[in-house]
Amino acid sequence: MTTDSLTFMNGQLFDGHSLHTAPVIRFENGCLRGFGSAADVSQDGRCVDLEGDILSQGYVDLQVNGGDGIMFNDDPSPATLARIAEAHRRLGVSALLPTLITDTADKTQAAIGATIEAVKTEMPGIAGLHLEGPHLSIKRKGAHDPALIRPMEAEDLDCYLAAAKELPVLKLTIAPENVTPEQVKTLAEAGVLVSLGHTDAPFDSCQHYFAAGARCVTHLFNAMSQLDNREPGLVGATLANGAVSCGLIADAVHVHPESMRAAWQAKTGPGRIFLVSDAMAVAGSDCTEFELGGRRIQRSGGRLTLSDGTLAGADLDLTQAIRTMVDQVGVPLVEALRAAITTPAALIGHQSVMLKPGVTRQSDMIRLSGDLRTVSHLM
Repeated sequence: MTTDSLTFMNGQLFDGHSLHTAPVIRFENGCLRGFGSAADVSQDGRCVDLEGDILSQGYVDLQVNGGDGIMFNDDPSPATLARIAEAHRRLGVSALLPTLITDTADKTQAAIGATIEAVKTEMPGIAGLHLEGPHLSIKRKGAHDPALIRPMEAEDLDCYLAAAKELPVLKLTIAPENVTPEQVKTLAEAGVLVSLGHTDAPFDSCQHYFAAGARCVTHLFNAMSQLDNREPGLVGATLANGAVSCGLIADAVHVHPESMRAAWQAKTGPGRIFLVSDAMAVAGSDCTEFELGGRRIQRSGGRLTLSDGTLAGADLDLTQAIRTMVDQVGVPLVEALRAAITTPAALIGHQSVMLKPGVTRQSDMIRLSGDLRTVSHLM
């Protein structure tokens, strides 16, 4: 049998934990054969000079609202998921959680059904579902429609518990203002990844909800109670609680680089900060505007805003987020890569990000330019 071999040299390799300099990386018949020194790895067949670029598993993005000119909320269907996943694959993402922003009960059911179908058919890139709302705080609604925000009722809880049985991952962003600790406990025990967000809850209340089973926080600093001198809020509770991980929109628009630096240094482990795009319809497209629930959102200067200036998601991809963390926040490259790949993958139990000879596929790998400006999947 003929072996199709491909060897990469003169670059770097992120293996899911460490960053290796100048290894030889070999694939045979589309599968990782091994990596190491030139003396240890065969170099026959085709060879590619990486010219300092980085090979890695693709990104894992736990907050993707849209892409390719469309929002998941527009039409929560398998066809929409396929378009969004393909758009983000072009941006280096191998696994994502499509995110439904606060909407009606019917839209929520449609999103759950579409994601279940996508998972059953093994649609590339779809790792589960993120429901961001509708059980949020009106005071911290951000771009969410306040008319659709409401308390969690018994039928909502039943819906989420049923969905959790069918989905590999169900992430649910909630605010203590509209969900009880008992509901959080029930959801967490059923395997739901409960995330606090869009809330004005004080420090003690947030810690109480973490104890009940919430173990994640949605876009740290944004749409939440802040770290104040006498009331640390959700920001302070997140940084202090080692059982909790949190997403971060690292575009230097949603959060100032110095605030990101302080949070990165202050975060208590083993919980970690991970990067999210919070991408909207414009991701992977040249769209300059789109609609969310009938409201026009404009794209300008790296920002997405409603007519009143409220930020509405991010004009961001994870390559840019990594570059922000390295160049403006001062995070080592290997740690920024972990934040875009390893940490979010571990949070949702997605274990394939660690390189494994005989298992890792060439098509799941990305090539990230040495200047952290371009990315592409290997073919």
